[in-house]
Amino acid sequence: MRYLTAGESHGKALTTILEGFPAGVEIDPNYINKQLRRRQSGYGRGGRMKIEKDKVNILSGIRGGYSLGSPIAMQIENKDWENWKEIMEPEVQNYNEALAKEKEITKPRPGHADLTGALKYNHCDMRNVLERASARETATRVAIGALSKIFLAELNIFVVGHVVAIGKEKLKEEKYFNLEIGEIEQRASQSQVMCVDSGISTRMISYIDEVKGKGDSLGGIVEVIVAGVPPGIGSYVQWDKKLDANISAAVMSIQAVKGVEIGAGFSSANSLGSLIHDEIDYDNELGMFTRKTNRAGGIEGGMSNGEQIRVRAAMKPIPTLYKPLKSVDLRDKKAFPASVERSDCCAVPSCAVVAEAVVAWEVAKALTEKFSNDNMEDIKDNLENYIKRIKQV
Repeated sequence: MRYLTAGESHGKALTTILEGFPAGVEIDPNYINKQLRRRQSGYGRGGRMKIEKDKVNILSGIRGGYSLGSPIAMQIENKDWENWKEIMEPEVQNYNEALAKEKEITKPRPGHADLTGALKYNHCDMRNVLERASARETATRVAIGALSKIFLAELNIFVVGHVVAIGKEKLKEEKYFNLEIGEIEQRASQSQVMCVDSGISTRMISYIDEVKGKGDSLGGIVEVIVAGVPPGIGSYVQWDKKLDANISAAVMSIQAVKGVEIGAGFSSANSLGSLIHDEIDYDNELGMFTRKTNRAGGIEGGMSNGEQIRVRAAMKPIPTLYKPLKSVDLRDKKAFPASVERSDCCAVPSCAVVAEAVVAWEVAKALTEKFSNDNMEDIKDNLENYIKRIKQV
């Protein structure tokens, strides 16, 4: 399976084409739209979310509510296009060059793609960079992730993401570390995007308000849990087949993510080997090998080991500040405050939704590589036969 996305933040629409999605999967557009709403929600979002009402328009690959196995094309309209079409118009005859020149962006924001993108692609107006570098692009990836989660649920695999920390406010470890698969399935069906502790959520909201009032921004940590993945998904034989490598790359590709860890992650560097590796047990009732702990985060040697896959991402604060940092004008090289674009104070809850989507995609992709991607019946049969075989070991 593979996909591409296209579109600018204030262009006409965002578009994605997904190739290789199995036939015979029942697709409910309302579920996709629910995930899109989750991405738009979460305390700390900016004024853009009051304009956009993201809704998927499925153009191909689905008929009568079921996937066909042919490429799936989806589009999400940008409502804000109406306010920007004069300077974002693709066709020259409708493009207002004078207005575009007047609104030209030449003062790069520290921490954003503005300056480096302008240098790389030889742009004088950094709007050509920020329009595509914007996290608005993640709406299409959430739509892809929604399809992935629908597919995974057919195989009793469930994905949920939540906020672990916003700035200094952190969720207590015991509140989220040992979720049972039934609880994960329940959470996966809900629209929760903050965290499982309402008291801590309240403190996070107060903290966001405090920082926003100072014209600053906040980052945080999110976690994604995948339950029900059988052992042996991914591979150790080549670097680009390793499940943890592909998941890490996908999560790192999310705008503003600066760190990814699986399981104990960075803390394992401070531990003794005897204290960090998961001892192996055998569950006679399940007929499966198990681990008493899950410090590996469900992945060993680039392969799922049958435990819950746990991935965390560190999101830096949004680089657009209403109290802008110092920068240099691209044209005359004079010092100026950086440009201010309409932005969020905190998008960590939304990052949890996007991370959930990209992890779901990577797990779905790895599963189809092992069990086929032709149609759901074959995939289910192949998975069932595989489980039977490993239980006979």
